[in-house]
Amino acid sequence: MELQMRLGLGQFNQVTTERLRFIKQLGVDDVVFNTPLLPGDTHWAFMDLLHLRMQCEDAGLRLFAIENVPTKFYDKVMLGLPGRDEQIEHMAATIRNMGRAGIPILGYHWMPNSVWRTSRTTSGRGGAKVTSFDMELAKKAPLSHDREYIEEELWANYEYYMKAILPVAEEAGVKLALHPDDPPVASLGGIPRLFRSFDGFKRAMAVGNSPMSGLDFCHGCWSEMGQDTIEPIRYFGERGKLFYVHFRDVQGTASNFRECFINEGNCNMFEVMQTLKEVGFNGIMIPDHVPHMVEDTPWGHRGRAYAIGYMAALLERVNAPL
Repeated sequence: MELQMRLGLGQFNQVTTERLRFIKQLGVDDVVFNTPLLPGDTHWAFMDLLHLRMQCEDAGLRLFAIENVPTKFYDKVMLGLPGRDEQIEHMAATIRNMGRAGIPILGYHWMPNSVWRTSRTTSGRGGAKVTSFDMELAKKAPLSHDREYIEEELWANYEYYMKAILPVAEEAGVKLALHPDDPPVASLGGIPRLFRSFDGFKRAMAVGNSPMSGLDFCHGCWSEMGQDTIEPIRYFGERGKLFYVHFRDVQGTASNFRECFINEGNCNMFEVMQTLKEVGFNGIMIPDHVPHMVEDTPWGHRGRAYAIGYMAALLERVNAPL
């Protein structure tokens, strides 16, 4: 039986009994690991991936996706450096091993210098700590790598990689879910950001034109882009390209924004979820980043519980009979 649109939890890198019990107590059945702490300097082995999946299943949960490998697994690929073909072979091994282990989705990004924030202690509602970004401050950063790169270089590197790896993903039965650049500005630290606009994602999905290529639709990042998020949800949803969703929002746009509680951002989150249902989305929605609430844990148990409670109420309303 095909599963319907539902809630998930993620943004952690190792299994703990407490974490899995907490997730289950919130009424969630699907989990996403973010860069799990698995052995391997260049790729992940089948048995380690299988053990990760079975730890989830033994706790009554499904391992829906792994989000991100260590950047060192494919940094030369992103930057077109010597050694990239060897890294592609290692990535192919990881994807094949994920397929053998029954893990259906690998989330990935194309940010050699990662996610940027200029503050991780901005005061949000009631003094909750949130992250924020100010481009005027970020402009002062030195080059993050050996030189300044141009956009078409990174596009050529992306197309080279995807044309090599998509046949492997198709053979292994593993979907590749692309995350937006965060923040979605033109360049940071001398590295262009390709996935900062609707057109960038259209171009990405045209590479290889594969059913295994789709999106980790991070709503917060799309909100940062300063455009209506409903249009891209309809466009990619109707084409079966929404593999899973980061269900969050921000206040402000790419050059200056702060993260926030789920019900105080730029967008109408009920309309967002309603649109996901209308386009037939049947994956999971996870809170992704959350404000750090008073006496919260490093992972943000309280912030995630608030977000999941809000999302559960929206989902119940979206699914209610007319």
